Amino acid sequence: MRSETGFDPALYERFPTRGERPEGELEELERVWRAPRGWRLLTVVNNNYIGAFYVGAAFLFFLLAGVLALFMRVQLAWPLNGMLPQETYNQFFTMHGTVMMFLFAVPAVEALGVLLLPQMLAARDLPFPRLSAYAFWAYLVGGLAFFASIFVGLAPDGGWFMYPPYTSISYSPGINADFWLLGIGFIEISAIAGAIEIIVGVLRTRAPGMSLDKMPIFAWAMLVFAAMIIIGFPAVILGTLLLELERALNWPFFDPTRGGDPILWQHLFWFFGHPEVYIIFLPAAGLVTMMASTLARTPVVGYRLIVLALVSTGFISFGVWAHHMFTTGMPTLSVGFFSAASMAVSVPAGIQVFSWIATLASGRPRMNTPTLFLVGGIIIFVMGGLTGVMVALVPFDYQAHDSYFIVAHLHYVLIGGMVFPLFAAFYHWAPMMSRRPLSERMGKWVFWLMFAGMHLTFLPMHLTGLMGMPRRVYTYLPDREWGATNLLSTIGAGILAAGICLFLIDLARNFRFTTDDDAGNVYGGSTLEWLPTGLYSSRSIPVVRSRDPLWDDPALPRDVEQGRYFLPNSATGLRETIITSPIRAEPEYLQIMPGPSSWPLFAALFTAGFFLLLTVQAYWPSVVSGIAAILCVLRWLWETDRPVPDREVDIGAGIMVPTYVTGPRTHGWWAMMLLLTVIGMIFLMACFSYLYLYGIHPRFWVAPPDAAWLVPILLGNGAGVGLAWLGRRLLRREKTRLWTPGVLLMTGGGALAAAFAADIWSWRLHGLSPSASGQGATVYAFLSLQGILAAIVFIMTCYMAARNSRGLINRPADNSYDLIFLFAVYTAAQGVVSALLTRLFPGTAF
Repeated sequence: MRSETGFDPALYERFPTRGERPEGELEELERVWRAPRGWRLLTVVNNNYIGAFYVGAAFLFFLLAGVLALFMRVQLAWPLNGMLPQETYNQFFTMHGTVMMFLFAVPAVEALGVLLLPQMLAARDLPFPRLSAYAFWAYLVGGLAFFASIFVGLAPDGGWFMYPPYTSISYSPGINADFWLLGIGFIEISAIAGAIEIIVGVLRTRAPGMSLDKMPIFAWAMLVFAAMIIIGFPAVILGTLLLELERALNWPFFDPTRGGDPILWQHLFWFFGHPEVYIIFLPAAGLVTMMASTLARTPVVGYRLIVLALVSTGFISFGVWAHHMFTTGMPTLSVGFFSAASMAVSVPAGIQVFSWIATLASGRPRMNTPTLFLVGGIIIFVMGGLTGVMVALVPFDYQAHDSYFIVAHLHYVLIGGMVFPLFAAFYHWAPMMSRRPLSERMGKWVFWLMFAGMHLTFLPMHLTGLMGMPRRVYTYLPDREWGATNLLSTIGAGILAAGICLFLIDLARNFRFTTDDDAGNVYGGSTLEWLPTGLYSSRSIPVVRSRDPLWDDPALPRDVEQGRYFLPNSATGLRETIITSPIRAEPEYLQIMPGPSSWPLFAALFTAGFFLLLTVQAYWPSVVSGIAAILCVLRWLWETDRPVPDREVDIGAGIMVPTYVTGPRTHGWWAMMLLLTVIGMIFLMACFSYLYLYGIHPRFWVAPPDAAWLVPILLGNGAGVGLAWLGRRLLRREKTRLWTPGVLLMTGGGALAAAFAADIWSWRLHGLSPSASGQGATVYAFLSLQGILAAIVFIMTCYMAARNSRGLINRPADNSYDLIFLFAVYTAAQGVVSALLTRLFPGTAF
């Protein structure tokens, strides 16, 4: 019986195949997937290398932020210590929090996803390997440049949350805050690129037969994690852009004297900031679930409940952002709602904790290093969760807010929920990519030093906070009786640092990166990342029939290594992977994957240059660097979206699949829809900002321009979509004359630009100034966003016209054309909605 995709699941019974495989298959795979050598290794795009680089870079930032924390703890070890001046302490404090949250926590779990997911899913690689390379290099270059600001006295000093008005130009006149605003906004772009890669990879590149109910828990966790990034990160991107516009151009988004409001920043920041805690926690929880099952040698208890808990945590977490704003004077009803949501989010976390305990109790766990870090992390996380329920109670939060009690709570949750699971993962999965595992003996010393140091550092902080010590102070008076607990915390920080140093020694002694000759399945894992692999991932892509395939079929590794399953060779002579259906993972088509390229590296360097030059107000060099980045991206895309001569190929056992498809089935269509979701969330947050400021300060609002201006705006956007649609129709014809699809698409892009020009001209003639009021600032923010999208559409259409002129458009349908069409349709829709919104509020233009 065939499924809805047209694939017959009975074909799976042909596997594993028998008989001798043709000679040269393995050598061909190794040739196709060979990594470049020497300096050309910088152009590598394989997830094995990029994932390892990514994890290493994230751990580097963890160490750098930890060094800053040690300096802060020494400064606070005793009263009136003068080791760090106040300004330097504020910079250290800001950089510690910023680096830990933005440059370590989120990138570290995203890096593990890049490294582990293709192996767990038995995919050859993630679907956009060059995008992964670009995301990594952008993160590394931008992160290092951002951290380097501390050595020249330009590091931000407004806290990792950067609340205005303290960070406005009046109170922070230097460029320190600009480094944070532009640097973090740029780094978030890298995180979103990785999230798109992960979502499409999990949903579309799973091994055949790996339906959603057979996915590893880590894949589920990464899916929810990436979806939360897509929904949550646009808010902080918009917030940083608005604050930078206020600082650079005097647009008063957060200035209450001109119709702005500083609380708007808190809404935007914490809409991202509190879900970020769960963004960090959920992938680590997925790792804990998988390691608990492996180390206890038993299937995970409550698989479906854990999946439900992961999804519900992601959903509920977006209703908790004002948990951080109880003391800002919110209405009582709002406070009650957010307090209830803050307590409710602990329920799915509790489900996962009880599942871990049940899994460990139902098996026979070995007390090795990963198990110690696993159990220790659970203990620490539960302690942090209990204090989290306490601060969710509004009366208690009024007392503990902005005290060291909150510092202790935050670190218990993050260290127990992410850092200890991460170290457990290092020990557990190191044999997958190292010639030998890490030392068990040294690992136990590392655990006990870190476990004891962590409690000695942060447990006294609860008492310090309840005794009245506020956060973010660089010193204190001797008569406050905070000296003893602060000294204990400083000693504990030293012990914690000693454990991490011992781990670095273990890493240097034993870790030897490899892509093939690894130490093997040391701990007896049950999932597909423990199959024999090379740079091409597994030798052949197996059929998955259960959640624990290596336990249920001990012969699977041998059959996979002998090429008994899908893609035992390179069907086209190029890099390939199988794209499967999102629910049942049935083979749909063969994706041709790009190989090593220097263009993602150059694009990342020029993108970093654009933001950094903009920060130091070198505007023309910044523009040149931005143009260079765009040209590099277009150059790397120029080599993609080209079909191979064989329209269908055999992927094993006589099963034929197409090599080029178009429409909603393609992985590119899914990626574009995710990108448009990100842009749509930025626009939605902008709408929230506009309506919020209108509700707070309606007296600053003036009537909009005449309604007649809507006519050219609507006509221009409609014409742009219509011309692009007509071009799609012409693709079905073999020959066209003057009005080729590329020319029509470019003309449609011009129509969208004309609609934008009419919109902005109407406001300029109306006399509304962006620096006059919150209304003017938000209206011009809408116009700026629309102008950026219109410019992107026009660049895309010019690119497509160039491909058309070189005969590179595929007929009767072309993926690149389809994706540009989707972007143009969204741009037109957003232009219409923003024009109507800004004219309907505060008063109608009709």
